[in-house]
Amino acid sequence: MALEALDRSLSATAPAPAPAAAGGCSASGCGSSSDQLAHLPEHIRAKVHNHPCFSEEAHHHYARMHVAVAPACNIQCHYCNRKYDCSNESRPGVVSEVLTPEQAVAKTLAVAAEIPQMTVLGIAGPGDPLANPERTLATFRALSEKAPDIKLCVSTNGLALPELVDEICEHNIDHVTITINCVDPEIGAKIYPWIFWNNRRIKGVKAAKILIEQQQRGLQMLCDRGVLVKVNSVLIPGVNDAHLKEVSRVVKEKGAFLHNVMPLIAEPEHGTFYGLMGQRGPSNEELQALQDECAGDMAMMRHCRQCRADAVGMLGEDRGAEFTLDKVAEMDIDYAAAMQRRAEVHAAIEANRAAQRQQRSETFIPITSLKGTMQRRKPQPAPAAAQAARFAVATTGGGVINQHFGHAREFLIYEAAAVGDDVDVRFLAARKVDLYCAGGDTCGDAEDALAKTIRTLEGCTGVLCSKIGIEPWDRLEAAGLVPNGEHAMEPIEDAVAAVYRELLAEGRLDTPAAATALSA
Repeated sequence: MALEALDRSLSATAPAPAPAAAGGCSASGCGSSSDQLAHLPEHIRAKVHNHPCFSEEAHHHYARMHVAVAPACNIQCHYCNRKYDCSNESRPGVVSEVLTPEQAVAKTLAVAAEIPQMTVLGIAGPGDPLANPERTLATFRALSEKAPDIKLCVSTNGLALPELVDEICEHNIDHVTITINCVDPEIGAKIYPWIFWNNRRIKGVKAAKILIEQQQRGLQMLCDRGVLVKVNSVLIPGVNDAHLKEVSRVVKEKGAFLHNVMPLIAEPEHGTFYGLMGQRGPSNEELQALQDECAGDMAMMRHCRQCRADAVGMLGEDRGAEFTLDKVAEMDIDYAAAMQRRAEVHAAIEANRAAQRQQRSETFIPITSLKGTMQRRKPQPAPAAAQAARFAVATTGGGVINQHFGHAREFLIYEAAAVGDDVDVRFLAARKVDLYCAGGDTCGDAEDALAKTIRTLEGCTGVLCSKIGIEPWDRLEAAGLVPNGEHAMEPIEDAVAAVYRELLAEGRLDTPAAATALSA
């Protein structure tokens, strides 16, 4: 059933190739991540084109999974409290069951067979994978032999990294994530109370200095060996917020491929030091402002979901409950046949992506006729003086708008702005929300969830989804958000650009002069 559903999704989302035309949203104007990677050498593009964490565009189409084989950690962070039994939390370090390498391999083969768009296996905890090198490397070694079509990734705090770089490269691990929150030991001492180094527990500035030195050595060694490195940094207001721009500069000089500035998660119920001490996390505006400051020649990752250490599925979803050890034990997996099926699915995904990229050379505004057929008219160019606007998008993947408002657990935030005669659309962030509609008669009792969603979407102009009910429509409009369900199954960037133009033409972006110019 899962494969049939995927086939239907691919068939439905693949647009027919459109001829190039003047005006509209150009390939570069739409701000797609495929264009952001176009300057890279072919061998680098090949490594990231289907990696949902290293490529923004790929995360619409491909899934990932983490296996929790590494329970021990060699440092303590003030924002971390590892739990093994909380299935309702989505944050790093949380898992439902710790696996042996053998169990991890069996689970990976099962997931890859059942979710053929899964391309990446990562080990990210619940402790530090390189503080558990035997378990981590045994898992990678077996998967290299049994599932050579799966990319292998590891995430680490970097303390043990330099001594394991050779083994990482031997196991064909082409993608490594290092969490680097500072390059100043004084700041580090406020984040890390201790490290365990050379069989001793070391505290304070001395501990932070050792950690930073090891992180920088490991980063340089990996980059020198051609391994793609993503650097994660946790934004902690009042601690390292003014410092992370320097972190970005340093890791970029070392050769890091991607920088991911993530918001601190510090709810008191998580039991972390920061949570219990009342340390606040950043606002959406603070996070985006810092990401923009850090942006430059090195790409910024803005689509991170801060996944659990046992996450399964597309970014933003977790299908781990479908692959518990007891369920995996009942599955009869023929992985040779599964690899063939996976190759076919990946080819269909790439054909879909190619068609979407071709279609981005022309933006259409769809109009539904009385007979229900889709007609199209050529859009007018947007004025250069128009202001930017943000839109929240509900999607389950595929790079298209294909989710009901009431079924969304997150919204992707895009910003549209006029650039010359084009509309530039860029992805900003993903914002999690509580589920509004759980089916049956429960939707009417979801007022609190809807109110929270509206607060979460603060700063947005409109909401794009495949469908939306009357009650949330009215509530969104009352809150100043423009609901839109007219662009279902259309590529996200095209739809956002079309709605942006529509609102300008209607004078609904508080830019009367710009709207007049558009209508002229």
